[in-house]
Parts: sequence; C-alpha cells; structure tokens
Amino acid sequence: MAGWWPALSRAARRHPWPTNVLLYGSLVSAGDALQQRLQGSEADWRQTRRVATLVVTFHANFNYVWLGLLERALPGRAPRAVLTKLLCDQVVGAPIAVSAFYV
Repeated sequence: MAGWWPALSRAARRHPWPTNVLLYGSLVSAGDALQQRLQGSEADWRQTRRVATLVVTFHANFNYVWLGLLERALPGRAPRAVLTKLLCDQVVGAPIAVSAFYV
C-alpha cells in the first residue's frame, strides 16, 4: 500500500494528461457510486458507467486543457491573478462543461 503514492507521483510527472484523466474519472465514478449508496438506493452501475464515460471522454480532458490554457494566459498565484482565473473559469469554462451533461 505504501508504494502506490510514489508510483502515482512518477506517473503524473511522466504522463500528466492520462494520469489526470484516469484519476479524475476514478474520483467522479467513486463519487457517483457513493452518492447512490448514501441515498439508500441499489447500485445503478449503468448510471455510474455513463457518468464515467462522460468524464473520461470529455470533462477530464476539457479541464486539463482549459486549466492549462488559463494558467498560461494568466500566470501567477497572486490574489488578483487567482481571482481573474476563477472569474474566467466560471464565465467561460463552467457553461461549456455543464452543457456537456445536456447534449
């Protein structure tokens, strides 16, 4: 169990995009399955599979590219830069990402 973190860090350095997509897909899929359990309903693996497919094919890739573009266009960690990135993300990125659920 202790060896998984260095392996994950190494994979993220060597292959950041696929590692990000797989981690994002895993976390969202686990979150969907957990949400179903917390609601007390039977596990709907078909729904979880659909959510995972959408996340792996669109959301994770979109977020990786979009946040990279924002970081290159608006570099820095100063409060003003962070607020500008946040505003751009909410005004431009969020509507695109949310619309993928309805298309």
